Amino acid sequence: MNKENKEKITPKEARQMFRDGLVATTSNWALGYAQANLAILPREDAYDFLLFCFRNPKPCPILEVTEVGSPEPFTVAPGADLRTDLAGYRIFKNGECIEETQDITGWWRDDLVAFLIGCSFSFEEALINAGVPVRHIEKGKDCPIYKTEVDCIPAGRFSGPLVVSMRPVPSQLVSRAVTVTARFPSVHGSPAHIGNPEGLGIRDLSSPDWGDPPDINPGEVPMFWACGVTPQAVALNSKPELMITHVPANMFITDVWNESLAAL
Repeated sequence: MNKENKEKITPKEARQMFRDGLVATTSNWALGYAQANLAILPREDAYDFLLFCFRNPKPCPILEVTEVGSPEPFTVAPGADLRTDLAGYRIFKNGECIEETQDITGWWRDDLVAFLIGCSFSFEEALINAGVPVRHIEKGKDCPIYKTEVDCIPAGRFSGPLVVSMRPVPSQLVSRAVTVTARFPSVHGSPAHIGNPEGLGIRDLSSPDWGDPPDINPGEVPMFWACGVTPQAVALNSKPELMITHVPANMFITDVWNESLAAL
């Protein structure tokens, strides 16, 4: 199967490609289908993290929580395996990222609970269809992602900073971008911040914490959406015994149609 046809690949085909060892970022893959961030925790930490997500729905909108010990997301992708069906995983132990891998079967335990969290990649097709350019797709780059100085609302043992993704938008299209993305609260919804990045404590847009430096044209406004990489910043801050996540931009592709998540 040719990854150059990634827009037309089905979610099941994409997951099989990753299971077979392909490494790729997933922006613009399997168009029309929702993508998801991943966070996996021991059962003893799962309630606190669930509460954290409910208190911080912009960065952590939950699409599914698995049964304890089950790697199958039977609601959003029946038959899939969260241990193998992403292109990359990160292993955090006591607040330190100790490993990146393509297969977490060896890390899986019977007490683990997986959270699938909505991803802003899911509203990019809607932006493009509405005539709003998505620069990192145009340039074949990874979306720039930044850790902010804005704190999330803590819950139990979990606390940490908000993480945001950024897309530059022509000033005359800013309101359209807000309206389009507001329809999709399950995948971060409307922007968390528009304009001056220093309002989020971001001092240099050219140096994102994850992803590629952005290309911003004259007359464009930086727009920031809450990002599902937030749990990784929270893991570094809160130091749970174990948290397994996706590698940023290497998302889980679900069988759920994006339009089915539209609220308006």
